[in-house]
Amino acid sequence: MSELSWQQERLEHNRLARAQRGDEEAFEQLTAPYRRELQLHCYRILGSLQDTEDLLQETLLAAWRGLEQFEGRSSLRSWLYTIATNRCLNALRAGARRPQAAPASAAATRPATGRSHPSESVAEIAWLEPYPDLLLEGLVDTAPGPEARYEAKESIALAFVSGLQYLAPRQRAVLVLRDVLGFHAEEVAEMLGASPASVNSALQRARTTMDGRVPPRHERLSLPLSAEHGDLVSRFADAFERDDVDAVVALLTEDAVVSMPPQPEWHQGRADIRRFLHDRHRRRKPRAWRFLATAANAQPAFAYYLQDGDGWERAGLFVVGVRADGIESVTRFHDDGLLDRFGVPSRL
Repeated sequence: MSELSWQQERLEHNRLARAQRGDEEAFEQLTAPYRRELQLHCYRILGSLQDTEDLLQETLLAAWRGLEQFEGRSSLRSWLYTIATNRCLNALRAGARRPQAAPASAAATRPATGRSHPSESVAEIAWLEPYPDLLLEGLVDTAPGPEARYEAKESIALAFVSGLQYLAPRQRAVLVLRDVLGFHAEEVAEMLGASPASVNSALQRARTTMDGRVPPRHERLSLPLSAEHGDLVSRFADAFERDDVDAVVALLTEDAVVSMPPQPEWHQGRADIRRFLHDRHRRRKPRAWRFLATAANAQPAFAYYLQDGDGWERAGLFVVGVRADGIESVTRFHDDGLLDRFGVPSRL
């Protein structure tokens, strides 16, 4: 162990001892390095930013109250993940939320391969909310454990988070702990109070479901985009802002999807999206709009503003899915105060 590592371990040990004696400042310092990753962990399992914020506070409160019982048999990080995971599972069991079925007209356009389009899942999750990249700072480059199957950025994408919502609660927790964070089966079993065999069984079932809903890794692009794909997104946003529907459609993939959670409505394919965009443009007239670049779920995003008198009023967020061959998805979220977390102004 290096001198620096030894000093850090000693400092954490001293803070733990002080926190166990009731020192709130020591507890804050002790848990601060883990708060953002715990929040992201809860978001992956729950899919809702608001629920995530509530569960993070519950987790920290439970940790504060139970700190005297922490004996150091596992790392503090593992102990905190145990609390957070089980709080999330309790919330899921109490809520009993299920994805909504997609409209029959949209489901009929599903490719013959049987694989669900990733944005189909997004459209069916009524409680799904985007995750601000501001909350990912210092996290997306954190190396997961050796047994992780997903890279940090791809496990934040809307398609991945929405796909998780189709899993049973325990399967969801197991897949995140094993394939995203890279914990060993024995560690996960201890966290969930289960056997390693049951953990491995749940993991196999979860992987089968996710393989049908999340596109292969080579098809997914995340931030930072290459210069070529960054230019593609900029041209797409510019065409969208100018209501140039033909230019927008020209930049889409053949199977692109537009969805608008919490509405189960979604539109797939260039022809269907062209009709939808023309119809929305007619209904929105004469109000113009403007876009402001941001980022969500490690994907390009744009806050959009509608003309309001002599200014522009914030109205919502578009999250853009980019594939090697074009724009594969546009997911629109109403504002409803959501964009306060993105650090964008309420008016322009």
